[in-house]
Amino acid sequence: MDLARTDFYLDGRWVTASGGETIPVHNPATEEVIAAVPAGTAADVDRAVAAARAAFDGWAATPPAERAAYLDRLHAALSARADEIARTVALELGAPLKLATRVQAALPLTVLHSYVELAAHPATEETVGNSTVVREPVGVVGAITPWNYPLHQVVAKLAPALAAGCTVVLKPSELTPLVSYLLFDAIHEAGLPPGVVNLVTGTGPVVGEAIAAHPDVDMVSFTGSTATGRRISHLAADRIARVALELGGKSANVVLDDADLVTAVKVGVGNAFLNSGQTCTAWTRMLVHRSRYDEALELAAKVAAGYRLGDPFDPATRLGPLVSAAQRERVRGHITRGLADGGRLVAGGPDAPVPDRGWYVAPTVIADVHPDSALAQEEVFGPVLAVIPVDDDDHAVAVANNSRYGLAGAVWSADEERAVRVARRMRTGAVDVNGAPFNPLAPFGGYKQSGIGRELGRHGLAEFLQTKSIQR
Repeated sequence: MDLARTDFYLDGRWVTASGGETIPVHNPATEEVIAAVPAGTAADVDRAVAAARAAFDGWAATPPAERAAYLDRLHAALSARADEIARTVALELGAPLKLATRVQAALPLTVLHSYVELAAHPATEETVGNSTVVREPVGVVGAITPWNYPLHQVVAKLAPALAAGCTVVLKPSELTPLVSYLLFDAIHEAGLPPGVVNLVTGTGPVVGEAIAAHPDVDMVSFTGSTATGRRISHLAADRIARVALELGGKSANVVLDDADLVTAVKVGVGNAFLNSGQTCTAWTRMLVHRSRYDEALELAAKVAAGYRLGDPFDPATRLGPLVSAAQRERVRGHITRGLADGGRLVAGGPDAPVPDRGWYVAPTVIADVHPDSALAQEEVFGPVLAVIPVDDDDHAVAVANNSRYGLAGAVWSADEERAVRVARRMRTGAVDVNGAPFNPLAPFGGYKQSGIGRELGRHGLAEFLQTKSIQR
């Protein structure tokens, strides 16, 4: 697998980067540099946006069935690269190969395929009195994506934008950019018209800000930290551009007194540690009824002990490293502070044994976490679970909603209707009842500081459409 890339994808072709600066890409399991990508500039963004702007009218006018056919060809080209995608994500992110195959490679293919059908059958025009209401593509989209699900987060923006008739300029994370090159190889093979999709690698302060502030970018779709989302909002607001933001989370997993405790704890710990905890929807707060609290802690400790750290390509590995040394130190700092604030260590901890090489943090469970403490309020983005006792359903809802975030959550109860009643009271964008499976067609997004707008399915497509009324 050749990981060296020195080019951008602009106006339908690979173009050698004009500047000589590059960004190293590390393998977080070995700390070694495995590749480098070009460090783009504002001038590179200008070229990409110009190509997208020139292509917009033609792509917007392309019949929906033809746009769907392009997406179908892209799906086929990307599917043929599924094994290479999984191996690349395992290398640049450190995700265990099993997870990289089943989630990091498979989920974006599922999402892309869903938009083949949605692109072919757009929303019909609506008649309201003497008005015809139509939906039109918003224009040129700047997509800025994170490192934790480096292909899925791109596809969740790219597929609906293309289905809607928009053109796109993409900046992937500089920490995990390599899988985006595989995507653009597939885009080129699928024969999308020149300028419809463009790739510029680089850092957020340079390329990301140039995209967000660009006068010819009609919409910015961003996934990442709340702090960066706030900065992008300010840049876009200066020119009244549309933004869609999918930001942080501190999701609550509510375990009621009549829950199947073994399943609730096993699934809850697994969700908290998914992708080494580097998941915005992770259920990082486990709220357990006091009558089951001690039992839940014992179960959580046993489950956490089963998460073996190691080489992402070793089939026995269940937990890979964190993406960078800086991320590892941030997570360790959260654990240390959580214990200093009164938390009780149940499993793992900052001094637990980890592999000698690589940016690993042991799977950690901390009990007796105060709902107002930093560990209960701040997004850790590592394999750290905070466990909090609650007295009853009302108390559980109050603690769950005691957060500036509202992205995801869960409720467990033997009485499904009781669980649904609690779920309806939780101020969050999605709630899973008794471990319900993920639905890639359901709207995904958050309340409060977890973001603005929705991704996936028809709701995700609507983000990239404008509404026009024509009176006669």
